[in-house]
Amino acid sequence: MSFIPPEFAAQGLRTIPRKVSRRSAAITVDGVDYQHLLVTRDGDTVRITMNRPERRNALSAEHLGELLAAFRGAGDSDATGIVLAGSGPVFSAGHDFADVAARDLLGVRELLTLCTEVMSTVEAVPQVVIARVHGLATAAGCQLVASCDLAVAAESAGFALPGGKGGWFCHTPAVPVARAVGRKRLMELALTGDPIDARTAAEWGLINRAVPDADLDAAVDDLLARATRGSRASKALGKRTLYAQLDRPEADAYTLAVEVMAAASQLPGARAGMAAFLEKRPPVWPD
Repeated sequence: MSFIPPEFAAQGLRTIPRKVSRRSAAITVDGVDYQHLLVTRDGDTVRITMNRPERRNALSAEHLGELLAAFRGAGDSDATGIVLAGSGPVFSAGHDFADVAARDLLGVRELLTLCTEVMSTVEAVPQVVIARVHGLATAAGCQLVASCDLAVAAESAGFALPGGKGGWFCHTPAVPVARAVGRKRLMELALTGDPIDARTAAEWGLINRAVPDADLDAAVDDLLARATRGSRASKALGKRTLYAQLDRPEADAYTLAVEVMAAASQLPGARAGMAAFLEKRPPVWPD
């Protein structure tokens, strides 16, 4: 019997992801032979690393298509967390202008629609997604960071929406950034195009924290471990509900949250957690 509210059931919410074999090596998902990514499984974590350092991890259509496939594949796995990173000196420079410049209006619209689908998928997968940011994250690269559930950056990292001082304004990257930093800070980023450092990004809410470069991996793993403990099914439903209520009026957000939380109280994970608390013992999660 399902206790998921009809609104979420209609969106195809999966509270228990499909099982796949666990391994700690390079993986191919759904037959995709990655050219622009390194995708590995490390215990309960899928690590997706953008691997076009010679292009500053610029987001061409091919790169975005691989990101979409990788996140969908990870989302269908039994992993509990996903780490998004970049190789080379830059996290991501945003859209690949060589790709954009070669397209007409319809082609650019298709490219931006694909990019939006990647960002939406990052939010939609049931796993906790954390960005590991080093170097610069600009334009659509900054959009990627803002779209992840969590983000940790090295102190040497920087963030920018540089279209404000160029010829192509950062309209779509501004969407998730606005929801992370608020109106006035968005306006400063978007209108000036100037970068902010990692400490400022943390103060503004674009990332969770900035750490010394040498501590980046440890800080990412620590935050991910704390964010993924507990019931996987409960976490997946919780993540979906958080995103669903964020931009609603408070009364509507409460209506949604009450129904989902009531329904979730009947799920095996909730029952196991409550029983463990009442019996003063560690929980044994059924999922």
